[in-house]
Amino acid sequence: MALRCFFGFSDGELTRADSKPCSRLMRHTAGVFSVGGALGFWILCRLHYGPRANVPRSLRWASTGAVTVSAGTTLLVCLFSPECEPQNIEAYDKKK
Repeated sequence: MALRCFFGFSDGELTRADSKPCSRLMRHTAGVFSVGGALGFWILCRLHYGPRANVPRSLRWASTGAVTVSAGTTLLVCLFSPECEPQNIEAYDKKK
């Protein structure tokens, strides 16, 4: 699924054996950016609504930010990371 081959950034080589597998890299990226997205959207909610911002509304905005930002960055990692090229997934990701 990586777009690196399409844009010519990839030479088709395998990455180093000690690099993170694609699945773990995407999982860690989603975890980190879900926290950042929740905080960012919570701040945007407070700025947008001001004193009318209540707890359910803030939680809705925070959960939307967590899902949106984590999904977006995970997709970008999947598309542009060298660890997520097909030959590296086949070589290093564990099959379940």
